[in-house]
Amino acid sequence: MSPFPSKDPRAMVETAFLASTTAMLFLINYYFPLGPLLRMLFPLPTALAYLRWNGRAAWMAMIVTALLLAILMGPTRSIQYIIPHGLVGVTLGYLWKRDFPWSGSLSIATVISSLGTAFQFVFLSILLGENLWTYSIVQITGFLNWLMQLFGSLEQPDFAAIQTFAIAAIVFSNFAYQLLVHLVAWIVLDRLGNPIPAPPKWIESLLA
Repeated sequence: MSPFPSKDPRAMVETAFLASTTAMLFLINYYFPLGPLLRMLFPLPTALAYLRWNGRAAWMAMIVTALLLAILMGPTRSIQYIIPHGLVGVTLGYLWKRDFPWSGSLSIATVISSLGTAFQFVFLSILLGENLWTYSIVQITGFLNWLMQLFGSLEQPDFAAIQTFAIAAIVFSNFAYQLLVHLVAWIVLDRLGNPIPAPPKWIESLLA
């Protein structure tokens, strides 16, 4: 395969198309939020660029997407795309092209996505001038207090338990999100002629 983009113009054209597709998905989701329906597609065009061509194409797709979002929505949204969706897309493309099992790609993508969530807390806290993590902890504390009262307990959860619950919730939500990304990629990319490794047997049996 020719190295991108020296000899085969298809690599450049496809990369530009995939980048514009990602930017369009991000833009639509911002103005018409549909929950995880569009979000689970964010990393896939970049991963597809890696599967169809190579790592350079994937990085270029991510960079072009970020530039488009910076023009259309401002640098803030561009950064929020790069971390974590762009990095997850490049990473998944790398792992899928090397036939990593789902256990490995899911774990790595979950770690990157969770770190991306932590970055989002810091980034948005700086922009807004407020500590969003503290605000989230207050909300979680209220939820846990309500939950414990519901079961007849008047004890107050300690701070360490609240922090642990918050971190566990972030990791679990990112794992669930990455599982959806993998499932969609398994279904869609196979039809595009760039299949990813097959899921574990128990997942196939659930979907059968």
